[in-house]
Amino acid sequence: MLYDYEDRLAAPVRLKAASLQRDGRLSHVIFSKQFDRDLLDHVCDLATKVRELARLPEGREFLGSLINNRRAMLYFTQPSTRTFLSFMAASQMLGLDCNEIRDPSLSSEYKGESTYDSIRMFSSYFDLIIMRSPKARLAEESAYLMNDLRESGMRSVPIINGGSGADEHPTQALLDIYTARRSFDITSSGTPSAFKKLEHLKAKYPGFDEGLDGKTYCFAGDVGRGRTVRSLANLLSLYENVTLVFVSPDDDRYRIQDDLRQRLHEANVTVREETRLDAVIDDVDLLYMTRIQREWDKDTGVAPGEEPDLSGVHLTPELVARMREYTPILHPFPRNEEIPTSIDTDPRAMYFRQARNGIWVRAALIAYLFAKDTDIVRKHSRFFNERHRYNLGG
Repeated sequence: MLYDYEDRLAAPVRLKAASLQRDGRLSHVIFSKQFDRDLLDHVCDLATKVRELARLPEGREFLGSLINNRRAMLYFTQPSTRTFLSFMAASQMLGLDCNEIRDPSLSSEYKGESTYDSIRMFSSYFDLIIMRSPKARLAEESAYLMNDLRESGMRSVPIINGGSGADEHPTQALLDIYTARRSFDITSSGTPSAFKKLEHLKAKYPGFDEGLDGKTYCFAGDVGRGRTVRSLANLLSLYENVTLVFVSPDDDRYRIQDDLRQRLHEANVTVREETRLDAVIDDVDLLYMTRIQREWDKDTGVAPGEEPDLSGVHLTPELVARMREYTPILHPFPRNEEIPTSIDTDPRAMYFRQARNGIWVRAALIAYLFAKDTDIVRKHSRFFNERHRYNLGG
């Protein structure tokens, strides 16, 4: 029955993930557990191909023609700058015409229309709905609505979750994984200097190797309410022999939630919890900083002055000096006081590059949803497989 989702929301994650597929491909992108390692690799590899094609005039022309007969609605009723602009840029790169609603008072919901009726109406006008909402599980419910419409022989379009309540932010996690992969793909360029760098790192840090397996990942800040933390932790649990360290203030609001802790244990992930960064900073392979999400305190009456001591989850130049020389520093932004701007020039500070990576990853994901990934792979091969073969025989 339309708009009745209680049973489906309560279903096991595997069953829900299966319902969001069609013909062996994702039909909607709602939560991070929809991705396995093969699909992660495919999207990340596709993002690199998009990035490289976008460097060339003919590549940009090709990308702009991929989906230029389709339209996208960006339905962002929760404040957003980076995610909104990243999705807008990614959509436009692929030739999609875009419209937006960022203020519910400008839609018919202001007149009492239900959100579900609004989503169904958008699906009549547009071919893709990208949404960000303060309402938990709204993106998931919207995907089930689209599934019901499809099964009834009516028009249905893909839903992409750009952030739903405090639940998840799957596309942020995808670009985080992509940034981490690029950080640890030391020899991907194939240059002699890259192999020398890897040799140096292996000598200095015994046990270090390329790739995301066997690494220690540290999340610091509001790890309990950060939906980016939940999504990225789920994706990292797909890798072998990883340790996830969660550093948060000594307050239940900020600590990792029980459901995520249990899920990670079931995935054989080593989980460590601390209250100060200085207790772990020397041994982490990747540092993921987050802000304190004070907007969730508005309804609790907690004032900023009532917060616990936050200094233990702030990054300082002194702590950065203790970090391993290869350890990337990531942040989903916006940042507050947890990373001083003096750290921005450190070569390990990857957060601005991380934000730019969102364009490539989201473009790759949209192309995948419209089954244009094979076209990108074929065009990239045609553009980049040719190499000079120099005559070195004298």
